[in-house]
Amino acid sequence: MYNVSTIMTQKELTYSAIDLLKKLIEIPSFSSEEDKTAEVLAYWCTIHSIDYKRTNNNVWAVNKYFDESKPTILLNSHHDTVYPNNGYTKDPHKAIVEDGKLYGLGSNDAGGCLVSLLATFTHFYHQENLNYNLVFVGSAEEESSGPNGLNSMLSIIPKIDVAIVGEPTLMQLAIAEKGLIVFDAKVNGTPSHAAHPNEDNPIYNTIEVLEWFKNYTFDKTSEVLGNVKMTVTQINAGKQHNAVPSAVDLVVDVRVNDKYTNQEIADLLQKEAPCEIVPRSLRLNSSSIDKNHELIQAGIALGRETYGSPTLSDQSVLSCQSVKLGPGDSRRSHTADEFIYIDEIKEGIDIYIKILTTILTDH
Repeated sequence: MYNVSTIMTQKELTYSAIDLLKKLIEIPSFSSEEDKTAEVLAYWCTIHSIDYKRTNNNVWAVNKYFDESKPTILLNSHHDTVYPNNGYTKDPHKAIVEDGKLYGLGSNDAGGCLVSLLATFTHFYHQENLNYNLVFVGSAEEESSGPNGLNSMLSIIPKIDVAIVGEPTLMQLAIAEKGLIVFDAKVNGTPSHAAHPNEDNPIYNTIEVLEWFKNYTFDKTSEVLGNVKMTVTQINAGKQHNAVPSAVDLVVDVRVNDKYTNQEIADLLQKEAPCEIVPRSLRLNSSSIDKNHELIQAGIALGRETYGSPTLSDQSVLSCQSVKLGPGDSRRSHTADEFIYIDEIKEGIDIYIKILTTILTDH
């Protein structure tokens, strides 16, 4: 088979990536149901003579001249989507181009990033004597934080030294990202008939507990990510109007800055909270990269700005330094009539290639 990528200009590769995104949009790929989009990604690799592998619904490859003696950069984005909400006025599974916008479920989160990184990987795949190895992973189950996503690939792919995680950032450099812990909390009391006095009604006890969560502050502030943010997001109690329940269940969402580990946050809250509180998981940690890392400096030299991101991505499962960077705007993610600008994809591929050229080659 001839090598398509060697006869394609960057412009041609870019338009092929846009066509790839249109195909992906028109194939439902909800978390854990990404088998058909995985086939499309695999086909791209085949026609570009990329020696790929597929593990569950994760499609991955290393550059042709991979050298174990060199450090490795991961290029990662995901091809699963959330379910479309009820506000859509367009068919979420139809790729529609209007006024320079490409509409469709997953176009912005994170299809534009995915095809841009795959095009970038393809651009470098056959090049010899790179300063870093490249590994591409088009991953599954990001939206659901499922067990068969990027987290499952870390013991399979080569050891990663630094990563670019493709999420919509308007091609600005998210050099830190908050981690996440979801806690289940319980406020106890004494159950009783509603007609009788009860000084230990757990619903009333919850008032003081909610005030505690509302006013609690964590001491350590991050220069990039700011404060840890804790929010009570769900409350549930009682089964009937005439019975005081024995407890009130709360769900607490905690966004962790890079000054704490998730374990430290859990230890603090279990010690200080005025109620029972148990973390569901501690694996979604905060992440960051040194602003002086050559990857970041290459982006800054191109006019990119750095910031800290409050939203979660597959960065949370990585232990190496990582940056979140991609075309599109996070504010469009999970919205009705989701879209990405065609020009954002063009810019994304161009900037990815320029940043990586700076550190991969002795230009």
